[in-house]
Amino acid sequence: MSVEKDSEIVVHVKLDQNNVPVSISWDAEDNEVKGKDARAIMLSLWDPNENNTLRIDLWTKEMVVDDMKKFIHQSILLMADTLHRSTGEVEMAQSMRDFGTYYAEKLQLVTPKES
Repeated sequence: MSVEKDSEIVVHVKLDQNNVPVSISWDAEDNEVKGKDARAIMLSLWDPNENNTLRIDLWTKEMVVDDMKKFIHQSILLMADTLHRSTGEVEMAQSMRDFGTYYAEKLQLVTPKES
């Protein structure tokens, strides 16, 4: 019989007077992470009642545009991996990776040889 346990990931967001994130950090008790700094977060949650994705996208003033482009690129590739692992959709996951390559080349994050 498997034993269930609770696991908690906590995201801390400090806001300025205009509710713009000044800092983002997170804790993950199971991995002994405490106060790990971040400059951006994209959190997606599936709502089974609404049959829809809820999301929170935040970034601090220190998140530079070039880093945001890289963050989006890497997120596309990670979503492709998740699609592949969770559904077995090999071809669609590869299409997403191909788009990630196109995205990176168009934004000059990599040269065509690197992709």
